[in-house]
Amino acid sequence: MRDRSIYAEPYRIKVVEKLNLTDRATREQRIKEVGYNVFNLKAEDVYIDLLTDSGCAAMSDNQWAGMMMGDESYAGCRNFYHLRDAIQDIFGYNYVVPTHQGRAAENVLMNTLNVKEGQRVLGNMHFDTTEGHILLRGAKPVNLVVKEGLDTTVKAPFKGNIDLERLEAEIKEYGKELIPFVLITVTCNNNGGQPVSMSNIRAVSDIAHSHGIPVFFDTARYAENCYFIKTREKGYENKSIKEIANEMFSYGDGCTMSSKKDALVNIGGFVAFKDNEDLYEKAVQIQICFEGFRTYGGLAGRDLEAIARGLYEGIEYDYLEDRIGQIAYLGDKMVEAGVPIQQPTGGHGIFIDAKRLFTHLPQSEFPAQALTVELYIEGGVRGVELGTCAFGHTDPETGEVIYPELECVRLAIPRRVYTDRHMDMVVETMKNIVARKDTVRGLKLVYEAPVMRHFTARFERL
Repeated sequence: MRDRSIYAEPYRIKVVEKLNLTDRATREQRIKEVGYNVFNLKAEDVYIDLLTDSGCAAMSDNQWAGMMMGDESYAGCRNFYHLRDAIQDIFGYNYVVPTHQGRAAENVLMNTLNVKEGQRVLGNMHFDTTEGHILLRGAKPVNLVVKEGLDTTVKAPFKGNIDLERLEAEIKEYGKELIPFVLITVTCNNNGGQPVSMSNIRAVSDIAHSHGIPVFFDTARYAENCYFIKTREKGYENKSIKEIANEMFSYGDGCTMSSKKDALVNIGGFVAFKDNEDLYEKAVQIQICFEGFRTYGGLAGRDLEAIARGLYEGIEYDYLEDRIGQIAYLGDKMVEAGVPIQQPTGGHGIFIDAKRLFTHLPQSEFPAQALTVELYIEGGVRGVELGTCAFGHTDPETGEVIYPELECVRLAIPRRVYTDRHMDMVVETMKNIVARKDTVRGLKLVYEAPVMRHFTARFERL
């Protein structure tokens, strides 16, 4: 990776958007009014928005030009075929079902594969919407990430890998009848945007397919995963990102994608199948009910064109080097400031270990949620809790609260949006919080939805 102090971003800025930094007293009032949940804030009250990297990329002049070529025909618009051709070229998958975003693609896939009560969907670490779709069908999301992936202090190159022994044990115990598919999330979002190695993907595919179980990818950040394979895995250093993607996807039967990440657009997604036309036709019937006709899937033609072009921009090496480099830049500055983060830094953001930062707060007091509140109050920075609120739950049989192993705050960096000076501001905000960390109070939950509660939860200060 090139030195960021010598090389600049591989683009220049054409359009800017005004930001507003409110005063501290106003931020304290705002966060209290919304139940100490940053999801409920108005965007105009946020200074640096790191809630997500989804749908908030800066699109290129090439993508904007493509939007002016949108064919808004209801059926058979030319932009669908541009998108299909791009997916066939990069992913190697023949059948494409566009959707309005990634969670819609998950809905189509779950229905197509008939995920039902009592089944177990195996993966490295299911993200919140994936987990929600599985739970809504009465199935169980099973996370099989390697042990080092759950230890933020371990510096392993591929902490998103699936534990192969546990995978085989699950299949042996439950069999293909109770395992509708295996899902590999690349990169693995929950534990820091950590990559999955090609050797692990190949091994997972061999194990699953030997038992007749299909393998699908969650490909929201596939290009970032390919970059890590190129830079960290022996034998891939001289391959292009597209060549790596071609091989990676060859080991699966299909994928879902939120195009709002590595396709560099503000809306869109898709399901794709390698060669199973029967599954494709079944998916289309579900798509037509929930999303729209097979060639638009809830999107305007202009959006389909932006995705088709963004998929190619997202696999440009110079772009990825700068993108991953900014994450590493922020991570290095955080470590220098004494902030405990998931190491090594991954693909799309910094994950702060709230358990290691707030040692005085038990998980029952939502330390990661408390940190999101402090980030907003201190500097107008909005992150997202990926801890007890997002992934904790109550065992329906015992009534026991089950806490997640990781209690993190994710600072997700939008693509081509913020400069390194913005990152420096985030670090200064965290320095001030670290200086008063022992005085931070926990929270109690006063409202929760039955599924994916973190989006709408409300809290009070303890």
